[in-house]
Amino acid sequence: MTGIVGSVLEAWDELRVHKVRVLLALVGVAVAVCAITAISAAGEMLRQVSAEQNDRWNGRAATLQVSAWPTGEGGSVMPAPEEYEQVFDEIVERYSVGYSSMLRNAPAPVRFPEGTREVYTTGVEPDWATMHRFEVTSGRWFTDADADRLSPALVVNQAFLDALGGVSVAEHPTVTIGGDNPVVATVVGAYPDAWPQAEPEAYVLVGAQAAWVTPESLEMTGPPSLELWVPEELADDLVGLVQRDVAGALSGVQADVFRFDSPDYASVDGAIRLVVLGVSVIALLLGGLGLVNIALVTVRYRIREIGIRRSFGASSGRVFFSVMMESVVATTVAGVLGVTVAVVALHNLPLDALMGYPVQDRPGFPLSAAVTGMVAAVGIGALAGLLPALVAVRVKVIDAIRY
Repeated sequence: MTGIVGSVLEAWDELRVHKVRVLLALVGVAVAVCAITAISAAGEMLRQVSAEQNDRWNGRAATLQVSAWPTGEGGSVMPAPEEYEQVFDEIVERYSVGYSSMLRNAPAPVRFPEGTREVYTTGVEPDWATMHRFEVTSGRWFTDADADRLSPALVVNQAFLDALGGVSVAEHPTVTIGGDNPVVATVVGAYPDAWPQAEPEAYVLVGAQAAWVTPESLEMTGPPSLELWVPEELADDLVGLVQRDVAGALSGVQADVFRFDSPDYASVDGAIRLVVLGVSVIALLLGGLGLVNIALVTVRYRIREIGIRRSFGASSGRVFFSVMMESVVATTVAGVLGVTVAVVALHNLPLDALMGYPVQDRPGFPLSAAVTGMVAAVGIGALAGLLPALVAVRVKVIDAIRY
């Protein structure tokens, strides 16, 4: 350890003497290490953000979607909504599913101040928000207690509030929904529009939605479906079991069960990441090449010093290690600087603004990216110091002293 520490300190002293010569080469190395670290870390962080975005659209891993459509064979008709609800409840209880939600889409006439409009409503259950990382910007999401409300609870988009006259959720606005048997619903939460000029839409509990769902609307939008959030290791087995149970419980239907989430989804294109990493590696090699040239010139000016050290008993290995460590220490310092800049930059990266979605579980800086950057820095230093170290070892003592 004494020899190693001594070689490191000696290398650091030599770098201080030749700091002007190595500065430009180290700048290139530091920039390249920063780029490699940032790209590696950004890939890991954006994968987490992409996973959250995928959860919002398709459900968390692993989400199974269950549907049962009438086959039309033998005069089969669509089962009543109550039959679907009973079968789905039995499946949730049988397999002890912790999070589940029925889904039913149905248009409904809504009486706005400027007239009645057809609004797309989605019937869900309280667990749906957790399964899809859904968050409201004002008000709240549904709770189990909302099932007993006489005035159905609604969670609407901003376009819906604008159609009501620009009211806020805090005012507890109400609206009449339905045709022959209208009900007065209360807005309890709101969320942003998915795109500009979006049409009014609303989420409602499936049980409350039954007040305005008609057979005609079900024929148009289809029967209700079920989403199950299950452990990934059980997903494949449950697909076949649930499909068998639904087909056996509902006659005249085609039961379909499939995994709805996309486990391989990623918004960061792999080819682009490889191109950027390739450019960073080339920059790192160019910085290392500059360091090699500077080290060779430095060794030429130190031939007399090396000869004197050899005459006093310094071994070839000690000289080799000492000269190579100069490049390793230099690139290590540059690597620490590059990794530090990458950590600071990515820590302040506005992931919400870049992705266009709120980030619930903001990922920390991955340790693997910092390790990758430091390994790259030390590796290029070792490669850059190899040739000068070999030149120093081949110096003859007598010739060096005469030089």
